[in-house]
Amino acid sequence: MRHGDKIKNLSRTASHRAALLSNLTAQLIEHKRITTTLAKAKALRVYAEPIITRSKQDTMHNRRIVFSYLQDKESIKELFGVIGDKVAGRPGGYTRIIKLPRRMGDASDMAMIELVDFNEIYGKDLEAAAAKKTRRSRRGAGTAAPKKAAPAAPVAEATPAVEEAPATEAPAADTAAESTEETTA
Repeated sequence: MRHGDKIKNLSRTASHRAALLSNLTAQLIEHKRITTTLAKAKALRVYAEPIITRSKQDTMHNRRIVFSYLQDKESIKELFGVIGDKVAGRPGGYTRIIKLPRRMGDASDMAMIELVDFNEIYGKDLEAAAAKKTRRSRRGAGTAAPKKAAPAAPVAEATPAVEEAPATEAPAADTAAESTEETTA
């Protein structure tokens, strides 16, 4: 039984697992998105998120702690430079795991893990929503005034324009049908 054994061993020794997660984290920082197995991606998220949290405050102490985990000077520069500035306002959840189709060779579950703030596809819509979204208590939910409906005038103006369009097309079709009848007769 594995009661209380929360660490994902990934079928490796402690030193091999530490080296693997360190290398994966350095590659994630460098490329902002990597593809790996689902088990490694889930273990990487637990390993990388506290390291990214350290990059929010650029101090010598934090740099030394992160370097003890990564041992890669280039990824440290990238982490405390570009990434630290982008994640400064985010309270956590710096990575996203997207499941991919199974690998052909051994049919293992594959996943793509990426840094959330560096995805251009999802980022634009989420930035606007995140800026407006605040946490509210459920206590005051019933006292809020309902939102007003949109004014009815623009809807009424748009309706006649739709009705006029078929009326102008109908005579043109009739004249075309009459001209073809006259030429055939």
